[in-house]
Amino acid sequence: MSSVVDKQLVSVLKKYFGFSKFKGDQQAVIKNVLKGNDTFVLMPTGGGKSLCYQLPSLISEGTAIVISPLIALMKNQVDAMRSYSTYEGVAHFMNSSLNKTQIGQVKKDIVDGKTKLLYVAPESLTKQDNIDFFKNVTISFYAVDEAHCISEWGHDFRPEYRRIRPIIEEIGRAPVIALTATATQKVQHDIQKNLRMLDAIVYKASFYRSNLYYEIRPKINTEKQIIKFIKENTGKSGIIYCLSRKKVEELAELLIVNGINALAYHAGMDSSTRTINQDKFLMEDIDIIVATIAFGMGIDKPDVRFVIHYDIPKSLEGYYQETGRAGRDGGEGKCITFYRYKDIQKLEKFMQGKPVSEQEIGKQLLLETIAYAESSLCRPKILLNYFGEILTKPCGNCDNCLNPKPQFEGKKFITTIINSVFKVREKFKSEHIANILSGVLNSAIKSYRHNELDIFASGKKEGVRFWNAVIRQALVNHLIEKDIENYGLLRVTDKGKKYLKSPYSILLSKDHDYDSLGENADIPKGTSGGVDPLLFSMLKDLRKKISKNKNVPPFVVFQDPSLEDMAIQYPISMEEMKKIIGVGTGKAKKFGEEFIELITKYVEINEIERPQDMIVKSIINKSGIKVYIIKNIDRKMSFEDIAYAKQMEIVDIITEIEAIVNSGTKINIDYYINEVLDEEHQDEVFEYFSEAKTGSVENALKELGYDEYSEEEIRLMRIKFISEMGN
Repeated sequence: MSSVVDKQLVSVLKKYFGFSKFKGDQQAVIKNVLKGNDTFVLMPTGGGKSLCYQLPSLISEGTAIVISPLIALMKNQVDAMRSYSTYEGVAHFMNSSLNKTQIGQVKKDIVDGKTKLLYVAPESLTKQDNIDFFKNVTISFYAVDEAHCISEWGHDFRPEYRRIRPIIEEIGRAPVIALTATATQKVQHDIQKNLRMLDAIVYKASFYRSNLYYEIRPKINTEKQIIKFIKENTGKSGIIYCLSRKKVEELAELLIVNGINALAYHAGMDSSTRTINQDKFLMEDIDIIVATIAFGMGIDKPDVRFVIHYDIPKSLEGYYQETGRAGRDGGEGKCITFYRYKDIQKLEKFMQGKPVSEQEIGKQLLLETIAYAESSLCRPKILLNYFGEILTKPCGNCDNCLNPKPQFEGKKFITTIINSVFKVREKFKSEHIANILSGVLNSAIKSYRHNELDIFASGKKEGVRFWNAVIRQALVNHLIEKDIENYGLLRVTDKGKKYLKSPYSILLSKDHDYDSLGENADIPKGTSGGVDPLLFSMLKDLRKKISKNKNVPPFVVFQDPSLEDMAIQYPISMEEMKKIIGVGTGKAKKFGEEFIELITKYVEINEIERPQDMIVKSIINKSGIKVYIIKNIDRKMSFEDIAYAKQMEIVDIITEIEAIVNSGTKINIDYYINEVLDEEHQDEVFEYFSEAKTGSVENALKELGYDEYSEEEIRLMRIKFISEMGN
């Protein structure tokens, strides 16, 4: 019986989606959904999550409701579903972008039984008139897409997602399938608990994607490095992520000036501009989108060839999902991230003023990011370890694997770490252990009297950075672990206890220090063997023309692997076209004829040539805001208000004020300093700079104490000192 069902599912897969076999766990997931069971799906980006609810919706009675966080994502998914069917109403979305007439049509198609798949935003799901409507409709199942939005420990927490289960209960029970591309064990438990599906069958695909190349580069001449990289990858689609809207706009402008086909995207832009820019990227009118993380969740563009992070992300989950947007079709995908520790300090400052629990979560997530960025271990190995998966051997395709650091015997250092975790009764986090061993006498160590332990300062010579590196490598070797419930507390595993009794050789390597490195070497270039490059280019042009005529993104016509297969197989008949990867009967009939015609002519003429060019760089002018800052400091306007008015961060305002003062202008910021520092502390810092040999903030922090002052406070006092004493 099972084999009959399997054959039927493969038949449906071929008919609608053009594939002759399922990927990974897709078939098992679909069968579980069709049986009416709750299902939890954890698959990496590009693993084929959407098919897990799209296919069963087509063959189930009623309409499947897909709860999705972004309007843009819904439109893409609906376009894709409609391309698989001859009837437009097979899929709809319901959100705030529709008018009353359009919503009426959607509801009519649902009632008439024509709509198999309905995408809704959680906000639309909670509207009473929609709830009343859904109560009278046959719902085949609910799919909660991007389910990590439920968890506060997830990288994209959305409070409205936590209301989904009560609404489902009110509308009427049906099986639930929750899907996400990123979830640690903690996040997974949160999702299942909130959706009341702790007994759901869990399908967890491997997070390892061998086609992705990971590299961390020092943040030096970043713009120059980015332009050089894009020029070396001309014509390829790429996403560049920045943390601030201001940087997004500056960088997009810089790329345009350099002749690069780019646009900006961030939440501060009006909705129509965002939609236009996103569509231009999807339709291949532009190559590069420079964006904040507001862009890209679930964007179904399979041929993004690189993802660049101008700024290090706030969490490894966010990082994994954002980099996962590269190479979703299994082709080349380069993930380049620029890192310096100062950016982490900036992110920590953004957390100030938030609830303590939120700050604690944010800080732990940042520590994981630092560990990943600075580590010299295989990058996919660290990422997989974070998500609870073991990669048995190095990937051989990341910067650390291709350019390994020298290794040293780590047996005694590992045993020191395990012993230290036991000494503090497995109740402290990694940074605390590293501080004890390095002899850092901070308030936490004093209050727990850990300076009285025999291990205190025993590793002072090696230092905090070294011990953090050893801890990370002990974690990757599963000798110690982080407690899921009490996030970050180190525990010794059974494997670690055995290791302590009979230690064996483990080779370790020191972490990178990106703040003191120069530029990295160029990235090795990926190639796609066997594909006729000129024909592939012509096929892409034809796809673009058809996509514009049909008003759908190019990948809805045919995805890159299909075009590549055409550029290898040269299909010149409809029967041959149906045998191409990802081309079903429906797609072949809908789009195939023009491609067959082009390939037939190409085969007859058989011309092959490929030009390439190189271009130079230039830079953009920075807009001057110094006069604005001086005027508003004279008015005693708060730095927060100045920053808000100029859409800048406070640290950027301080940098501008430093430039003003360093250029010789006297400025009085006492009114702001008095809010953040008492008189005694002001005197102490002022006195320090009176006697200091350099104006180094780092030296001041070392001398005056990291626990007593923040970098921002020292910088403010340095401004006061220079202004009063130098100008």
